[in-house]
Amino acid sequence: MSSATDTPIAAPPGLMFKLSLMMFLQFFIWGAWFEIAFSYIPGLKFQDAEWWMEPLIYGAFNIGAVVALFFSTQFADRTFAAEKFLGVSHFIGGLAIGGLYFLHPMPGETINFWPYFGLMLLHSVFYVPTISITNAIAFNAFTNPDKQFGPVRLWGTIGWIAASWPFIFILTNWANVPAFGSVGVGEWLGKVFASPLEGDAAQSGKSYVFLVAGIASLVLASFSFSLPHTPPKPATGEDSLAWLKAMKHLGKPFMFVLFIVTFIDAAVHQSYFIWTFDFLVGQVGIPANWAGATMKIGQIAEIVTMLALGWALKTFGWRVTMTVGVLGHAARFAVFAFFPEQTPVIAVIALHGVCYAFFFATVYIFVDKYFPKDVRSSAQGLFNLLILGVGPFVAGFACKKLRVTYTADGKLDYPMVFQWSMGAALVGALLLLLFFHPPKEEPKATESEDS
Repeated sequence: MSSATDTPIAAPPGLMFKLSLMMFLQFFIWGAWFEIAFSYIPGLKFQDAEWWMEPLIYGAFNIGAVVALFFSTQFADRTFAAEKFLGVSHFIGGLAIGGLYFLHPMPGETINFWPYFGLMLLHSVFYVPTISITNAIAFNAFTNPDKQFGPVRLWGTIGWIAASWPFIFILTNWANVPAFGSVGVGEWLGKVFASPLEGDAAQSGKSYVFLVAGIASLVLASFSFSLPHTPPKPATGEDSLAWLKAMKHLGKPFMFVLFIVTFIDAAVHQSYFIWTFDFLVGQVGIPANWAGATMKIGQIAEIVTMLALGWALKTFGWRVTMTVGVLGHAARFAVFAFFPEQTPVIAVIALHGVCYAFFFATVYIFVDKYFPKDVRSSAQGLFNLLILGVGPFVAGFACKKLRVTYTADGKLDYPMVFQWSMGAALVGALLLLLFFHPPKEEPKATESEDS
């Protein structure tokens, strides 16, 4: 028999707007620098350069995920209100990422590796935990998470997309563009889009990604204090370490399988960002100032996919939905490897939406369902350890090794490196199909933790 308590309570006025704006800014910060940096950082000339410097800079973000699990989300779960933690973290992280803009060298100059790495590490240590924290703030405020998470989280995707558009103009060679008004608007825009910066000018222009990210981070730092109050949940004894309590749940076979597949998919996902910008410019023929926007087609598709996520989970269940997400990677890399032409490549980039929503976003929802309420920030951090930490960290060094192995006469054999990513995705999908069998009933502990 149903009762009044079975009906979800309506969200307070303005709540969904605040949570959506939080997600927009959260992912705008990341989207501003992440894709273009994989093209910018290899162009830096470090003093006493070593092969490990480049992947270690990428790895700073992944180190931040480790800190998030063992300190930051533990701190937010147990002792610090989540919205205040978000504000302080984005203030410090914003100053750090913005500082990277001021370290960019002049053409021909070298740069000291350690200050550069230090600022990236400082930003990462404070930014990465906020991905879990924003999820925790949202889930704590939701009255019907299954239906509300998708529409709110898609604003993070919109933020990621919006972050790339300024760089169509920042990375334009304005010397080749006629004065506005001297020709028709269509002709003027066509000239803008067809006039990318090149060489040292392009390298210098790409450094603005860090300034844009820093400003956005400071904006979110200020806005965070107006978000719904999300208090900590103190605990003592063996439950005092939230991350340890969350980790114990990996003893369940279905959860352990998901943990392994999350690692594989995270590594494959990172390899997409490592390779694709330069692949689009050098192999497919996309202008440099359009390459970032072209990659954002995947996030545009993600908006549609996120809106359909609730329906997909209800219709197909956890296992099929996640498997389709992993297979999306395999299909995309297959096209990159065997059909490297503009039309099929641009079209298949749209599968990124399926890859993200049907696997990563689904994992976040699954974690919220199957972990106790008092450790959910740490449980999110546990999987972010793989999604943003170990998986991408391993991928950075593996891709560097593949680049060395498959580069001849200065040209990278893209079909070969893409086949490695495709094969890894197929392995992950097979593991899900064969061994991932979560219980049909959600654990009652998640419903009674606060009672």
